[in-house]
Amino acid sequence: MELLHDIYLYLPAVIVAIAGLAVMMLSAFQANHQTVLWTSVFLVAVALIRAGADLFAEAGYVFGGMAAVGGMAAFGTFIILLGTLFTLLLCHDYFEKAGEYFSEIYAIILFATTGMIVLATSTNLVTIFIGLETMSVALYVLAGSVKSDKRSIEAALKYFLLGAFSTGFFLYGIALLYGAAGSTSLEAIAAVTDKGLIYWAGTALLLTGFFFKISAVPFHMWTPDVYQGSPTPITGYMATAAKTAGFFSLMMILSRALESSHVQWSEVMQVIAVLTMVFGNVIALVQTNVKRMLAYSSIAHAGYALVGLSAGTLEGYSAVQFYLFAYTIMNIGAFGVIAYFERYRDLDLTELDNYAGLGYKQPLMGVLLTIFLFSLAGIPPMLGFAGKYLVFAAAVQSQLILLAIIGVLTSAAAAFYYLRVMVFMYMKTPATDIQLAPVGTVYTLALGFLALLTVVLGVMPWTVADILAAF
Repeated sequence: MELLHDIYLYLPAVIVAIAGLAVMMLSAFQANHQTVLWTSVFLVAVALIRAGADLFAEAGYVFGGMAAVGGMAAFGTFIILLGTLFTLLLCHDYFEKAGEYFSEIYAIILFATTGMIVLATSTNLVTIFIGLETMSVALYVLAGSVKSDKRSIEAALKYFLLGAFSTGFFLYGIALLYGAAGSTSLEAIAAVTDKGLIYWAGTALLLTGFFFKISAVPFHMWTPDVYQGSPTPITGYMATAAKTAGFFSLMMILSRALESSHVQWSEVMQVIAVLTMVFGNVIALVQTNVKRMLAYSSIAHAGYALVGLSAGTLEGYSAVQFYLFAYTIMNIGAFGVIAYFERYRDLDLTELDNYAGLGYKQPLMGVLLTIFLFSLAGIPPMLGFAGKYLVFAAAVQSQLILLAIIGVLTSAAAAFYYLRVMVFMYMKTPATDIQLAPVGTVYTLALGFLALLTVVLGVMPWTVADILAAF
């Protein structure tokens, strides 16, 4: 009975795992593509609703303390499922137009999501590793899913090789922390009093593995090539849901296992945050490919989130959670619009020069992309502004004033490369005349809803902030 009760409390992950198996069976029996798509969407929506209800449930543990439910774990699950739902809605048109449509891609996305939820909610290093590898292996496959595009295959290979390399660091860190604590439980690691060389070496290697997954400098090398080469909706999925899972797992470890070592790891976080914000934004300034620009932008946004983590306070963790929620909404929207333009294989519409005049050729997509880019730049009253305000405010409250100032300055510099896309869309004459196809109804509604959330929650951010304050 206790096992059934734990499964009930952990229902969102269970639903998504069952959905992956169901979709795989439907694909095996060659079900209609629409059937596979809407089955995936329906089951993820059910899991999302349950995760939303869990936000107001009492926080606790399941499966003998191996995973957390409620509170921060529930919000991480909610963000991951939100990103997954919109990724599924945007994938259909993209892969169909690319001529690489296969139903199994939905099953792979669902299995990746299952791994993300396990990663974000685990309170034991063993289950953290299981979730991390379940997510990673699925993402390696998704990165190379457009088999006719050499860049997609290259992205998958680079991601796999560097991901396997980082896994070595992660596993070695787990082994050393187990040696220091005698257990892989986060609570047992928190109870360690003799913090010798083995403890600190394990902590350093474990954090290195996480820095790779969240694209923090200097462990970001894979990000631009993988994001550029991967199918664009999958790029958005990796940049949001996967990064959210990594950050929530990192917050679990910092707040539950390494809280007593806050002074030491906070100094490291501050250095990594500065390097990530400065490097990501400076390199993004000179990019001429929109996907590559957003890849470096993603690195910079990881730096902003690390500012909140550096504070090491409840306010800092809440701010990071809000920021990841905002980032998921606006970034999936931005990549969704780019995926629409990228359908035209004869003309590389990820190159900035080819965006000239597209705001007039497809006004709706132009307006939507403008909203998402304004939000990513942190321009009020968009949702991105509220997210940045909260993480910088948390840093100021913890007396990390210089770190907050660097964050504000780099964020201001970032406005240049976001606004440059709009300059090309509305103020440049197109070099070639292309006819854009109409946007599908589902595609339009999905992006429109994300844009609506970006504006409405930007005006009323307290609707989300109040929920986080209750954790």
